[in-house]
Amino acid sequence: MKQPLILILAMSTNLLFATSSVAQEPISIIEAANITEPEKVALGKMLYFDPRLSKSGYISCNSCHNLATAGVDSLATSIGDQWQQGPINSPTVLNSRYNIAQFWDGRAKDLKEQAGGPIANPKEMGSTHSLAVTTIASIPEYQKLFADNFDNNAISIDTITDAIAAFEETLVTPNSPFDQYLMGNKQAISSNTINGYRLFKEVGCVGCHNGPAAGNNMYMKMGVVKTFVTTNPAIGRQALTGKAIDKNVFKVPTLRNIELTYPYFHDGSVWTLEEAVTIMADIQLGKKLSEKDTQDIVLFLQSLTGDQPQIVLPILPPSNKNTPKPTPFIL
Repeated sequence: MKQPLILILAMSTNLLFATSSVAQEPISIIEAANITEPEKVALGKMLYFDPRLSKSGYISCNSCHNLATAGVDSLATSIGDQWQQGPINSPTVLNSRYNIAQFWDGRAKDLKEQAGGPIANPKEMGSTHSLAVTTIASIPEYQKLFADNFDNNAISIDTITDAIAAFEETLVTPNSPFDQYLMGNKQAISSNTINGYRLFKEVGCVGCHNGPAAGNNMYMKMGVVKTFVTTNPAIGRQALTGKAIDKNVFKVPTLRNIELTYPYFHDGSVWTLEEAVTIMADIQLGKKLSEKDTQDIVLFLQSLTGDQPQIVLPILPPSNKNTPKPTPFIL
């Protein structure tokens, strides 16, 4: 019987780590943020929470990547400008510094490039880069902050997204129970959780979900063994490459904080970890799990929840007579 590709990858991954020291595992710890440019990070935080980057003056980065709810909006697909339904589930911003690329299809190479996308997307923030720059540049407090952080003093989409990315780089979630376990505290997780991690490796989940983020470092077809049935029109990387082989190939999502980032999958169609684990084992690996095995794997997934970023909301500088007015309603 031909083995599924993911299972082969998992076996290879296990062999690789078997040759390393006992402390090495396919999933590694999340490191605490090392902030080297605190002023730029503070500016980026202001911009992240500033809804004036949107045409309506109502939607900010935090609207879809809410830091009060693990960096997601807890909706199947996000709400965009003029209450439009977004095209895809909003992935968490937490630990996104570990992503191989940004967005489900990987169309942005890094956080800086990603930050510019929603601003000009008519179904998301609904603005333009030109309008966003004009809005921020009209505010004297922002003028000073940009002058303090960028050599050319310029407020541009390049410097705006650079600052937002600097803030997003700090949004990591270290010190999860599983990380404590990896660092030597064998009492940090239960025996059932340890068994769940063993199953996670043996079944083959670790073939895609590995590294510090337990994912986000490769692309994989959604529906390797069986077709994933969805009404969502997203076709994955095929939209970028035009290649039939890339149809339904998406970036593998992180499993960090997964108990908090429901609903699951790119279409946001599944709301419980138990169902998500069952479906993935079936369509990706051709495996049918027992209820006990599923529960233990869920316990392991819950142990990946780390310390959430402690965010103090920024006080945003006021608009003035030169600031473009928001247009939240259809005229």
